[in-house]
Amino acid sequence: MSLQKIILQNFRSYKKTEFTFEETTLVVGPNTSGKSNLVEAIYLLSTGKSFRTDKDTQMLKFTEEVGRVKGAVNDDELEVLITNGEVNGGSQYKKFLVNGVSKRRVDFAGRLLAVLFSPQDLEIIIESPSLRRNFLDEVLEQTDRNYRVATTSYAKALRQRNALLEMVQETGRRNEKQFEYWDNLVIENGNIITAKREELINFLNSSAKDIFDCVVEYDKSLISKERLLQYEREEVAAGVTLVGPHRDDFAVLMFNPSAGSGQAQAAHDVKFYGSRGQQRLAILQLKMLQLLFIEQSLGERPLLLLDDIFSELDEGHIQLILQEIGKQQTIITTTHEEFIPKKLLKSMKVINLQR
Repeated sequence: MSLQKIILQNFRSYKKTEFTFEETTLVVGPNTSGKSNLVEAIYLLSTGKSFRTDKDTQMLKFTEEVGRVKGAVNDDELEVLITNGEVNGGSQYKKFLVNGVSKRRVDFAGRLLAVLFSPQDLEIIIESPSLRRNFLDEVLEQTDRNYRVATTSYAKALRQRNALLEMVQETGRRNEKQFEYWDNLVIENGNIITAKREELINFLNSSAKDIFDCVVEYDKSLISKERLLQYEREEVAAGVTLVGPHRDDFAVLMFNPSAGSGQAQAAHDVKFYGSRGQQRLAILQLKMLQLLFIEQSLGERPLLLLDDIFSELDEGHIQLILQEIGKQQTIITTTHEEFIPKKLLKSMKVINLQR
């Protein structure tokens, strides 16, 4: 799988710009020159979503009404169209096209496989559970259409069920027929999500780890008729659904090297007990396993996006990542070309950006 070209129109800082890529491409430029905007556009073509915002209109160039990202991937032309609503009767929308044919996101995502690694990924380890759930979704939505369908259906059903809970909270009346319909949907799709996530966690734990020895502990929130009934009173008081995969979390546990070898050792959550360096190694290990999972699931090595990693990582960690170059198409952004070893630089296409 290879991204040959991308065209940006009214996307973030770009008015209309075209980039072409080779097996390894280095994008060099000062801060605010648009490096991360370019990476975001590539990620959008891959997943149908931004990794920086939940609001699609924030990806539009300031004051513009319509933006496009178009990419050539092997023999396909992928395109995402974004509007702010001014040209669509007041409603914002995002449209996905493959070779000019409109597609739903569930049928668009996964045509350009990509793994993104940036300094901000450290937040997956140290910040809120939503970021760890996003990591699981990022991996599984690229590899499994059924998972994409399930997450979309689950999110819709969850919104409707929460609206019913708010209504009960306000009126004191509960329509069991309405709840039964949405309960069945969240249970059916929630169980698909949980099973797929469990498969991924098992893969992470069973795979060899040559960067950081760890185990991933899945804190799943199971959803069933019994659990919904168990939390019925608390849900009405809160006005939201309290069980289900939208409440999932996971922890990355590291071992005490002085206690011996193997998983029988005492394990500690790297979020609370790991040093900054250990946390970086943990997320780097997860990203390398993400590459491997996608490759083994689909038989293709995904595009690797390395966004400004040299500004945050130390020399040892950088060398671990540079070892991955050449195993797949790789696009790297950096503020200084000197960060790249001269031997590697000779085999790269270099794109220079200016403010």
